[in-house]
Amino acid sequence: MAARRTIKLFTGNANPGLAKEISENIGIPVGRAGVGKFSDGEIAINIEESVRGADVFVIQSVCPPVNDNLMELLILMDALKRASADRITAVIPYYGYARQDRKTKARDPITAKLVADLISTAGAGRVLTMDLHAAQIQGYFNIPVDHLLGAPILAEYFIKKQMRDAVVVSPDVGSVARARYFANMMNLPIAIVDKRRPKANVSEVMNVIGDIQDKDVVLIDDIIDTGGSITEAANAMKRLGAREIFACCTHAVFSGPAINRIEESMIKEMVILDTIPLSSGKASQKITTLSVASIFAEAITRIYEGLSVSKLFDQS
Repeated sequence: MAARRTIKLFTGNANPGLAKEISENIGIPVGRAGVGKFSDGEIAINIEESVRGADVFVIQSVCPPVNDNLMELLILMDALKRASADRITAVIPYYGYARQDRKTKARDPITAKLVADLISTAGAGRVLTMDLHAAQIQGYFNIPVDHLLGAPILAEYFIKKQMRDAVVVSPDVGSVARARYFANMMNLPIAIVDKRRPKANVSEVMNVIGDIQDKDVVLIDDIIDTGGSITEAANAMKRLGAREIFACCTHAVFSGPAINRIEESMIKEMVILDTIPLSSGKASQKITTLSVASIFAEAITRIYEGLSVSKLFDQS
């Protein structure tokens, strides 16, 4: 009988805190690897322990600095493949470039597909991720993709608040399915913000579909980048008669003016998951961070042991 493969975890510089927490949940240390740069800026990788025949999981979000973290992921997997790892799973809590998933005008790239091809070519035999911006990105891969959901973690937090007379609000029409799923877990009605985007990272609220008068509001989105959409929606909710306004998301990119916009908005509390590390420069009294380490640790353990991961897709 063949000996069972050992499990190994490695990480780059994208989110070492999350990788350490996942490793503690599983009960094994993060593997030794030097991940740095040469003087000209090229990524320098050195795997400092044997991975021959191992089942290796590389934990790396494709978050800012996006291109550095993506290259770290690709080069880490290439190094592990060349070091004779038996199987490599790319654990990508936040899949960068996911918003470039289709052609919106002539001569646009579909960068989400390009990144999928790069990950496969670099050596990944499987991908584990959370809340892809577009679920069809799973189809860009010719390898298995396990797609975890962040909404149950967020819903559990808000359920504990025992909110009464509340409504879940989708900040745009594209997020309605996510908002409905979230609202069903909390047994709340939903409302929808009708907005338009005159240009990238700029949004204007046109109308609200649903009853928010004298109700507490929970806005939910998958990604908050510059914070324009979510804060504009929150301010519109207040103008239209909502009581307290909460917001939540899986991936807190928080680029540019996001923190200032959140601070100056009518949002009482912003609840985020730690798929992207929140730097000290982005601290705010309004922000509450919840951990995804336990669900990723369980998914990794199930993949390693050959058990079903499907029960983790829907933890309602």
